[in-house]
Amino acid sequence: MADAAADAAVEPKWLVERRREGVEQAESLGLPGPKTPGWEFTDLSELVEADFAIPNGADPGARERADAVLNAPEGVPRVVQVDGTSVEGAGDASPAERPSEPTVTTLAAAAELYPDLVAARLGSLAPADDPFVARNEAAWRGGAFVYVPAGERLEGPAQIAAVHDSDGVALGFRTLIVLEEGAEAEVWEQWLATGDDRAGLFNSVTEVVVGPGANLRYVSAQGLGERSWVFATQRAEVERDATLDWIALGFGSARGKVRMETRLVGQGSTARVTGAYAGDGAQHLDFDTTQEHAAPSTTSDLAFRGVLGGNATAVWRGMIRVDPGAQQTDAFQESRNLLLSKSAHADAIPGLEIEADDVRCTHAAAVAQIDAEQLHYLRAHGLPEDQGKRLVIEGFLEALVERLEAGFVRNAVSVALERRLGEILGERHT
Repeated sequence: MADAAADAAVEPKWLVERRREGVEQAESLGLPGPKTPGWEFTDLSELVEADFAIPNGADPGARERADAVLNAPEGVPRVVQVDGTSVEGAGDASPAERPSEPTVTTLAAAAELYPDLVAARLGSLAPADDPFVARNEAAWRGGAFVYVPAGERLEGPAQIAAVHDSDGVALGFRTLIVLEEGAEAEVWEQWLATGDDRAGLFNSVTEVVVGPGANLRYVSAQGLGERSWVFATQRAEVERDATLDWIALGFGSARGKVRMETRLVGQGSTARVTGAYAGDGAQHLDFDTTQEHAAPSTTSDLAFRGVLGGNATAVWRGMIRVDPGAQQTDAFQESRNLLLSKSAHADAIPGLEIEADDVRCTHAAAVAQIDAEQLHYLRAHGLPEDQGKRLVIEGFLEALVERLEAGFVRNAVSVALERRLGEILGERHT
């Protein structure tokens, strides 16, 4: 439990001060209400923060009991946190201005070892003027830190896992990923639970800095218990000629909101975002995405697909924002939803804010039931209704999977979607 002890060590004064300011901001800001912009579709009236306790210790074996969304490769650098305590990943290193080689460790350890670097980057993309960021600023422990120096490549992909094991706890998790100029990396981050019935409050903040000419693939997967709240603030900044390939899966939780923001700040930068969510029962999934073009000749391409069964509901709200001077922007966004029952519901709300005149920005959105004609055709050719239904849904999701580069990630995402679909359709897995 050496890593757990590191979490409890005396923190740098600058971090203690930031936590104090986070507490003050959280108290001042309160929680968003139904009239708060962006929160109209997610009701927080039943969220009572006092119902969730601060975790008291952790079982390191919980990571093996947690049901991973994605099956990760073996033998890669890992950071694992259980109920707010780091159980793997702190490692041993000497204090320095910044790491001289690719580094994967806890954010708590990085704050001690590389204080100037972490203090400058932490909160630079997600300041504590937001109620959930402020709460995270005050409460996160352990966390994860990935750093790749200029021109270096991280052998990976690096694995980050935050595991919820104890009922009724509030967990704050923080991730900081920094790639310097010309660096390359792949990072997988998963939020997991040791049981579908886990109830808790999970609040995560992720900041991603992709330096000039750098290349990052970032995969985030949410598989929390279906009695938990989830709030996630994920923000990425992509600099000149850099590329971000962002893949997001949302399967768990009862209610909450995930905000994914990509800001293209350097000329020639590119971001590709591919997301999938799948809900059942009474789940409510809320995704809010932003593609901000702050520099000329930038490209973004976002596609989300959702599958909903039972009484599940979902909302996707997407915004393409083109700042003044961001000429020759090329941006696309789409959200398509497939409803598997008459009581499932989805809202897809694309938006454009354009302040430049030489751009190409397009969007598409659709919500539909399974095509009766397709199902009839398959049944007419001898397939039972349940098999035909599954084939139609698989075809709907396969269009999303095909956006991914062939290889380990594509296979892992395909398997995760197939498995989640089986759960929604009531299939039994051994």
